[in-house]
Amino acid sequence: MTAPNTPNITHELMCGATAGVAVDLGLYPLDTLKTRLQSKQGFRAAGGFRNLYRGMSSVAIGSAPGSAIFFVSYRQAQKMGNNSILSDILAACFGEMCACLVRVPTELLKQRIQASNGKLKLSSAIREIRQTNGFFGFYRGFTSTIVREIPFAFIEYPLWEAMKRSFHQKMDRHASPIEGAAFGSLAGLTAAALTTPLDVAKTRIMLNRATYTPRILETLFEIHREGGVRALFSGIVPRMCWMSIGGFVFFGAYETAKYTLSLPIEF
Repeated sequence: MTAPNTPNITHELMCGATAGVAVDLGLYPLDTLKTRLQSKQGFRAAGGFRNLYRGMSSVAIGSAPGSAIFFVSYRQAQKMGNNSILSDILAACFGEMCACLVRVPTELLKQRIQASNGKLKLSSAIREIRQTNGFFGFYRGFTSTIVREIPFAFIEYPLWEAMKRSFHQKMDRHASPIEGAAFGSLAGLTAAALTTPLDVAKTRIMLNRATYTPRILETLFEIHREGGVRALFSGIVPRMCWMSIGGFVFFGAYETAKYTLSLPIEF
């Protein structure tokens, strides 16, 4: 079986959007549990196991464009490199920075609603942010998201690419979509475990409603003072499960869409 042709930008947009929607909507309850475990008010006060799909509308709006922008930026940046691990790392970091322009407002609204114990709706969350901080309030936590996403991308995407290259060298064929999904699952699991403290800090910053935006190091130290190392890794189990299953779904959907779109049309 021959490998699929290299997709163009339109194909990358479609593949990225498909992958993003598949994982964000399919695994939303795990993300809600993780957010509530990381919230300062505590798991039960944030909603516990109730209303696990609360806030999904914001994800439905931003998931497809965010993932599409990432993969277009990532693949275009890769083409400028030399097919090495370093070029994968730089391309992944660039892709995440571009995607965060869409991802941060979506993530902010989603987490505010997830941790509101069912008291906040999407329209109310938008109004509250706009009245408190104006337009730039929707980008609260932008820096902390970038600080989390870059190390995550630094680990996940180069590891995924490296496993696929190694597979190709050993097996003398390209990985199938299901094999690519398995590599993505392992890469996501590894990256999730190592970057959990940054994710906890990002969650705390986004849930903070004060006019002053806390800084990352300040937030990390505060979390450590409250509960030590254990607090820094709050929500690690659902996060690892989410990223492991999510990596499988995300990369599987991406590889499947890429392969399908690259096949010649048969009549």
